[in-house]
Amino acid sequence: MAEPMKIRATMEGDAANIKVLMNHVMETGQRKDAKTGQLIPAHFIQTVSAHVNGKPVLEAQWSQAVSKNPFLGFKVKGAKAGDKVTVSWADNKGEKNSADAVVA
Repeated sequence: MAEPMKIRATMEGDAANIKVLMNHVMETGQRKDAKTGQLIPAHFIQTVSAHVNGKPVLEAQWSQAVSKNPFLGFKVKGAKAGDKVTVSWADNKGEKNSADAVVA
């Protein structure tokens, strides 16, 4: 099971400022194991989506070029305090993770 994500969602003017820290190894498939010399298999997040009150506000396609434990920040106009934000991801090995936060 994937480790939990950390989400913060706060109002800044007329937009919600959403910050997400995702725990993931994000292996490129090009790095070698120091002990065995074998390539470490690729393991990275491929899709990321965000919803506010069930309405999609962000869809992203990622690859192995993203760093370990990626940080994602974005703003959503029209959101308001009390709205529910859901961020989900799926990786190339079929693992998935999702987390919710309420806009403060």
